[in-house]
Amino acid sequence: MQFGFKAKSNDTEREGITMKMKHLSLAVMLMGGAVGVLSTQALASGYQFGSQSVSGQGNAHANGAEANDPTTIFSNPAGMSRLDGTQISGGLSVVVPHSDYTDNGSTNILHQSTGGGNGGTFAPSAVAVPSLYMTNKVNDKINVGLGVFVPYAAKLDYGFDWAGRYALKDIELASVNINPSISFKFDEHHSVGFGVSAQYMDATLEQMADATSGLALTRAKALGGVTPANIQRASAELAALGVHGDGLGHVEGTDWGFGWNVGYMFQLDENTRFGLAYRSSVKQTLTGSSTWTFNNVTGSIPGAALGLPVASVSAATLAKSIHPNAPDSIDVTTPETASANFFHQINPRWAVMGDVTWVRNSRLNEIRIKQDTVGGVSQGDLVIPTDWKDTYRVSVGGDYKYSDSWLFRAGLAWEQSPIRSDESRHPALPDSDRIWLSLGANYAINKNSSIDFAYSFIDFKNANINYSDSCSPVGVSPSTGQSCTGNGGTVKGSYKTYLQLVGLQYNYRF
Repeated sequence: MQFGFKAKSNDTEREGITMKMKHLSLAVMLMGGAVGVLSTQALASGYQFGSQSVSGQGNAHANGAEANDPTTIFSNPAGMSRLDGTQISGGLSVVVPHSDYTDNGSTNILHQSTGGGNGGTFAPSAVAVPSLYMTNKVNDKINVGLGVFVPYAAKLDYGFDWAGRYALKDIELASVNINPSISFKFDEHHSVGFGVSAQYMDATLEQMADATSGLALTRAKALGGVTPANIQRASAELAALGVHGDGLGHVEGTDWGFGWNVGYMFQLDENTRFGLAYRSSVKQTLTGSSTWTFNNVTGSIPGAALGLPVASVSAATLAKSIHPNAPDSIDVTTPETASANFFHQINPRWAVMGDVTWVRNSRLNEIRIKQDTVGGVSQGDLVIPTDWKDTYRVSVGGDYKYSDSWLFRAGLAWEQSPIRSDESRHPALPDSDRIWLSLGANYAINKNSSIDFAYSFIDFKNANINYSDSCSPVGVSPSTGQSCTGNGGTVKGSYKTYLQLVGLQYNYRF
């Protein structure tokens, strides 16, 4: 190949390269800072972690109005009015996921197959999530308490070579909520509770950058236009020059946010009670940094092929120049929830309960990750349209008092996914509607201490994904023409998922 260009001074050369780099964005989708770890899919709707109470898990979380231990701080703080003395509950939930992905023709921005596999065992073999609750009865009217639990979680790692790597390689998001609370008992029928929350999120994400397609598009433009013929010619030229490989983008973000929750409990008689609870949204701005590596991108390109005033430039250097490490940020608003529940003691041995919980997931219309301009290079925002919908969880459960030492629990729940369609399903959350089947037990060691056990089998509806990136590796949205970060292309496949959740909780009364 022959390339010609006009000679320029060194300063002018550097200036020309920098200006060209601004328009060659190779794009990585950095979703990690948005959604702030721990499972194949978060067990509850969206990214919410599905179990903040092992005793509640045994009833498929139908027990919001039961209020028999300090975990009521999470489900309904008004329930603390039922607790005597000082009590503590410490739990550990272990998630054992099983999820398979089958690729059905994922393509890059050039409508070419991405190659690669099905992501292997992209869910961890098992992860453990702790919780801790404490309550104290101040007097006949007032109880105070403190809860520490994990509200949001997700952990996936598809590997470097899976078919959807340009949408996501891995995501790991951890969160913790510190929730001091107080309850007030008006009389034998009415109680209220209130809590404030300090919520921390720590998220990381990695995604492959489609450097080869980005350079092919750039070269095709230099050949006279981005047409199928020019793309084919450009791809052949780059292959002959040994240009090959993917880059890797890594993003991190952390922040604290604050919210509140409130509850009301009405006790009709000694055997029947009803509860209402509300937990507010929490606004956070996760800040951190995005870093880029292109060590696996090989080959060099004559400068004239890209209109650059140099003899040649390595593909890795070119990619790194247009993607400098940069600060990033994303605004996150977690959804509020509202619950209504009941509990009825049928006789000394049997009790029934139920719960309906609404989650305002529709707050999440898009995820926008902002990357700062560094050295005059603007990488553009990454915008992921989600268009989530509000969701419901409906659960029913029962208790059976077998003896003074043993209480057995069971529960069944149906829970919606916030995802509206295959097109809005993203590999970071391959979510779908699910059914919970839960069993549990409480063993009283003595009058002051007991242990809760719980097991849940969660079956997800089979789900398809047909997600397309709205940007392109040249850093411009094909639809709007605005600067953006993204790889383009489509992830197309199907998921089959089920989870097992095992919980252990120790309770003590002082």
